[in-house]
Amino acid sequence: MTYSRRIIAIAIAALVAGTFAQTPGHAQRGAQATSEAARLFETLELQPGMTVGEIGAGGGRMTVEIAKRVGPAGHVYSTELDQARLRDIRDAVSREQLANVTVVEAGERSTNLPDACCDAIFMRDVYHHFTHPTEIARSVWAALKPGGRLAVIDFPPRRASPLPDGVPSNRAGHGISSDVIVEEVTATGLSLAHTIPEWPEPSQRNPMFLVLFRKAAP
Repeated sequence: MTYSRRIIAIAIAALVAGTFAQTPGHAQRGAQATSEAARLFETLELQPGMTVGEIGAGGGRMTVEIAKRVGPAGHVYSTELDQARLRDIRDAVSREQLANVTVVEAGERSTNLPDACCDAIFMRDVYHHFTHPTEIARSVWAALKPGGRLAVIDFPPRRASPLPDGVPSNRAGHGISSDVIVEEVTATGLSLAHTIPEWPEPSQRNPMFLVLFRKAAP
């Protein structure tokens, strides 16, 4: 084997080895998303055929998991601000061949969801980034059906980290306290149901919390 061919062979072997080395990490994240989605499905009291909204869906992993669970008769609205993220969500939905997802471009002051469209709405690792949380909370209230549920998943402030750009100063660091979320969301008329202080499982390295709210039924 010539020197150049030997170099190419080594490079290909390294690339293949790197690909296999990454596989367990991807598989683990996928398993974690599946497990968390199952618990969230239960926490939000969802059933097949219901309509759910995800605010700030990122790459769409949780959107896909929830869409599979509500089934063809159900629906998921998946929102994002960033155009690249919106493409990521559409790509994820297309790969999974899901026909029950609508991707929505959100605004900084509005979810842009239709009024009274959702039995439940959730957001994960998103609320502490809101620059206009009061307006977003009102938009969530409007998008929920009477009796609908809202789950806010986030993490406590990391005081050593700077605030994200444009967020209110009461965040006290990168992150947000559950008390601040409760104060802001209940001001819209949603009522606090309960808080799960360690989400999705206790004793995690970087634990989050979940705060569950309800919209009054008529």
